[in-house]
Amino acid sequence: MRMQQLKEWLDYLVHCRQDMALLYGRLQQQADASRVKLLLGYLQKQQVHIAQAMEDYIDQAQPGSLDVWYKDVEFEDFLHRCQALMLPANMNSEDVLALHLDLENRLIALLEMLAQKSAHSDTCSMLEDLVRVERVQQQRLVHSAQRMEDI
Repeated sequence: MRMQQLKEWLDYLVHCRQDMALLYGRLQQQADASRVKLLLGYLQKQQVHIAQAMEDYIDQAQPGSLDVWYKDVEFEDFLHRCQALMLPANMNSEDVLALHLDLENRLIALLEMLAQKSAHSDTCSMLEDLVRVERVQQQRLVHSAQRMEDI
């Protein structure tokens, strides 16, 4: 049984975003197609930005609001997943987008699980707001990627 504070989980999510940025940088070096390289470069910058925004969110949180404890919450070894992922050099934008959505949905699922296990309604609302923001950003990304394909 492991107990962790919400702040630790949010810090973990920051590290997951940084791991995704590293993954996209590695894949960008391996990709052949210029559109795929552009998409990976965009995703890499987006993950860096999201990680920084989450760090700012943690730093600006109300004192005590991130001190909520969670018991028996488990999540996969995301760093290992990012390090082990490979795509062929001839990957296309759809492959990259599918990979990204899979990874992002895993992180959103963690936020949803934390929200469900929150004993405090304020914490639950805060996490649900984060999930909504993540979903909106995800929809915008998909629409942008589809427009890029149309060019």
